[in-house]
Amino acid sequence: MKIIRWFAALSLLTLLGACAGTDVSHYAKNEPVFDPVQFFSGKTEAWGMFQKRGGEVVKRFHVDITGSAQDGKLTLDERFRYDDGSTQQRVWTLIKQADGSWRGTAGDVVGEAVGHAAGNALNWRYTLLLPVDGKTYEMHMDDWMYQMDQRTMINRTSMSKFGLEVGQVTLFFRKQD
Repeated sequence: MKIIRWFAALSLLTLLGACAGTDVSHYAKNEPVFDPVQFFSGKTEAWGMFQKRGGEVVKRFHVDITGSAQDGKLTLDERFRYDDGSTQQRVWTLIKQADGSWRGTAGDVVGEAVGHAAGNALNWRYTLLLPVDGKTYEMHMDDWMYQMDQRTMINRTSMSKFGLEVGQVTLFFRKQD
């Protein structure tokens, strides 16, 4: 019985924590206003790292991004180079919706990513298929982008499984001239 009560309390705390996040509208007055088409059109570079829940950095990477807008779609071709020498490509197709939200797809994303923007911030939520040691895991991504100036953006993503955070991804983007 103690185990059932402990599990119920843990579940309740997890659910409450998931509901306590900041709403993107909190950033509505912040500038510069983030426009994904404007920021990502052309060439962008990014540097990032993955940290386990306890803070240990376990992977670092560099990304070359080529963005192009056509027929109401923004395509982002991302080329990752990891510190262990491995590489990866992800191609996003992003479409702005009539209500101002964004929808996006990529080959390793389950269904659609849904994003909401306000001011200098954009919050994406999606499920990523993450390969680790020969297995693939469905990870929930809570992805926050903050444009700092016309050429700089910082991205922080919380990765979770079953409602529990397993790690974070931090990225620094720099738009090329």
